[in-house]
Amino acid sequence: MHDPIDPDRRSLLKIMGSGALALPFAGLPDFLRAEQRRLQPPDPPTADTLILLWMSGGMAHTETFDPKTHVPFEAGMDPKKLICTFPAIPTSVDGIQFTSGLEHVAGVMDRGTLIRSFQATHLRPFSHSRASYHWHTGYLPPLSVDAPAIGAVIARILGPRKDAPDVPPNIDIGIQYEPERIQHRTAGFLGPAYRPFVVQDPYKANQNLLPRVGKERFKQRHAAYLEFVKHSPLAKAAGARQTDALIESMESAYGFLRSPASAAFDYSQEPDEVIKTYDTGRFGLGCLLARRLTEAGARFILVRQGDADGITVNTFDSHGDGHLVYEKRKKEIDVPIAQLIKDLETRGLLSSTLIVVASEFSRSVGVAGKEDAPLEGTIDGPNQYGLHSHFTRAGSVLLFGGGIKKGHLYGKTNDEYPCEAVEKPVRIEDLHATIYRAMGISAKHHFMIEQRPFYVTRDGKGTPIEELFLV
Repeated sequence: MHDPIDPDRRSLLKIMGSGALALPFAGLPDFLRAEQRRLQPPDPPTADTLILLWMSGGMAHTETFDPKTHVPFEAGMDPKKLICTFPAIPTSVDGIQFTSGLEHVAGVMDRGTLIRSFQATHLRPFSHSRASYHWHTGYLPPLSVDAPAIGAVIARILGPRKDAPDVPPNIDIGIQYEPERIQHRTAGFLGPAYRPFVVQDPYKANQNLLPRVGKERFKQRHAAYLEFVKHSPLAKAAGARQTDALIESMESAYGFLRSPASAAFDYSQEPDEVIKTYDTGRFGLGCLLARRLTEAGARFILVRQGDADGITVNTFDSHGDGHLVYEKRKKEIDVPIAQLIKDLETRGLLSSTLIVVASEFSRSVGVAGKEDAPLEGTIDGPNQYGLHSHFTRAGSVLLFGGGIKKGHLYGKTNDEYPCEAVEKPVRIEDLHATIYRAMGISAKHHFMIEQRPFYVTRDGKGTPIEELFLV
């Protein structure tokens, strides 16, 4: 594995770090001016922290944030007439409606922006893992290198917040497997120093801080393990850079466990009523943990709804009984999302925290697990009543805080089957560019890997959607 920053550029960065960036821009040599343009985004950041609320499994837009004509179940109905199984409800913004079951999120719509025209890429072969990889990294698999996910990119470029140096800059809440099992959640070629700090089960969050042996013995084990990593045959095979990165990652995690910021994992400091409000399941409690970690100074937090991508337990991956599945999922996400937004606003943190609610793709009526596959025949049983086909031609994304407009609607979808985006389509590279712009990162920022630039948006072509920002 090559160093993601080549030696020449590293030397240049050292020169720049020694004071060159403080010089008047016009007085810099041409090569330094070019590097400064790359490193400094055109706009100042509007957010210090990013919270990604990930709706695993493919969340249907017309069943959630983009209601269409409600069609009650009737045996023998034409599937093309089935585009929404829930009635519409008003939100706190005139002209914007959600579907029933999302009353609490509807109540905070005046704090954010709704994108209704997100379009995922039509992949062949198609799978949740490939679509999720594309969403989280911005790149289509397979690749010659492992692409880093958004959290790793932010951790690498921005690092921990200056006011919270002990808090890991990349945190993953709710993943049920180690990140290596979920390829798009690793740091890719950036190395282990930027991989996420994993909290598998928010109900057991405090156990992330408790060694299974005594503190003194744990300290001795940590020191012994560091020595083993430094001098083992595996370390020699991996090379100095990989070994140093692993040690840095271990030391960072160990430092966090010993810091006052680790108190974020102790829910006992919260009133019982607060815990009860959030506790709709792992996702709900994960939102509470995300709020506490934001208060502690976290940089990037992913809260995963349901299990790991591709696992059809407690996700939006509805292969049957779609309507009933969505009734359950909405009960898990509605109150926690709204409460997270209100709590951050009350604490004066929403304006500096960007919250993104998204999924890998949407769904339409059709054959479960197929891509845009229309259902033949008629809908004859309640198990068919719902949206089961993978759909990439439209999807909803919610953005709150972090310099984003309030009560704003962007994009439009067709009101008739198949309800695809018809105005202001948004592709993943532009959505990523918008998120990075809020965090103060240029869409053209790149790393050098295998002697080639690897951009944070696909080929550096992402364009921020300026219409979504307050200024």
